[in-house]
Amino acid sequence: MTGTILDAAKRNERSVVRFLRDLIAIRSVSSHEEDVIARIRAEMEACAYDEVTVDPMGNVLGRIGSGARVIAFDAHVDTVDVGNPGNWSVDPFKGAERDGIIYGRGACDMKGALASIVHGGKLIKELGLEGDYTLYVVGSVQEEDCDGLCWQYILNEDRIRPEAVVITEPTNLGIYRGHRGRMEIEVRTKGISCHGSAPERGVNAVYKMAPIVLDVEKLNERLTGEPFLGKGTVTVAEIRSTSPSLCAVADSSAIHLDRRLAAHETLDSALREIRELPSVKAAGADVVVLNYAVPSWRGLSYPTQKYYPTWLLPESHPLLAAGVGTYENLFGEKPREGRWVFSTNGVAVMGMHGIPCIGFGPGNEIYAHMATEQVPVDDLVKASAWYAAFPGVYCSRH
Repeated sequence: MTGTILDAAKRNERSVVRFLRDLIAIRSVSSHEEDVIARIRAEMEACAYDEVTVDPMGNVLGRIGSGARVIAFDAHVDTVDVGNPGNWSVDPFKGAERDGIIYGRGACDMKGALASIVHGGKLIKELGLEGDYTLYVVGSVQEEDCDGLCWQYILNEDRIRPEAVVITEPTNLGIYRGHRGRMEIEVRTKGISCHGSAPERGVNAVYKMAPIVLDVEKLNERLTGEPFLGKGTVTVAEIRSTSPSLCAVADSSAIHLDRRLAAHETLDSALREIRELPSVKAAGADVVVLNYAVPSWRGLSYPTQKYYPTWLLPESHPLLAAGVGTYENLFGEKPREGRWVFSTNGVAVMGMHGIPCIGFGPGNEIYAHMATEQVPVDDLVKASAWYAAFPGVYCSRH
């Protein structure tokens, strides 16, 4: 059967490429995904999915089967913006195909995976691979702005709870089993404004912040971790200040920290490290975790704290074995196992809700957010075959 699946995926190559190019042509930054959701819905319906719905948040959910075992594939539909158009050698919204590579915004992160999971479902229907499972193929929204928010909504409000989820962010066709967590922290100092011609009359909030910036840099050097996921990191991503005018002493300052969390680190431990910095104490600075409450394209706001937990599937877990087994059956070799450097919707699925996850997706994550973003056509074909075969392998082994 695996040979049949792979042959069918190869015959379907031009269809999955056409769909991906359509997706790339539709601009879909976070909270503006309406048009791309409509295109995905139409493709799922054309592929004979049993049911296609768009939930109140704006996620599209295609269902295949109605069996007892519930499995989900996830791909977010939003992308980052283009940035400086001059950095692109191709039109980022044309989906140019050159020498077996598709280029454009979202090709790798992650419309290539979206096209592949939708057409993996198509292969399941065409080849009659349905079994005692229900498969949800999910095109999720707002991930680039707030990873995991979409799945918080799906799990809490749509009341869909799979027993296993495949996160289809780019893995270079490897099998991934986790990544570091992250959180967004703001440190705030207060000053007293006065005329800039006599700064000694006030208290400059920027000067109070300066030693904090240096202490954060030193803290990053002290952070630890373990070999697989790596060490925790912290960096200053932005610094701001306010004052009555540019002829006045700053009366407030704030820095935005990007904090990546190692396996042993938590929200509380990360906050404690910042609050205990000598410079933070000396400045009387406030240290807070930021919140996210931006409406989706459907106008729904689902507030959450910007804390995204680390998750790591054990090497012995049956879900990992099923993912590896699917790959070996299809391609006759053992896949590379690894983890992402960046963060994914797995922070909510497994990090918050404890639902086992693995990762498998076309493309190399190094091209995410770059002006050279790309995905190989061969990856799309192989990924489609893997997505078609995986549910049956998982249910037979687990």
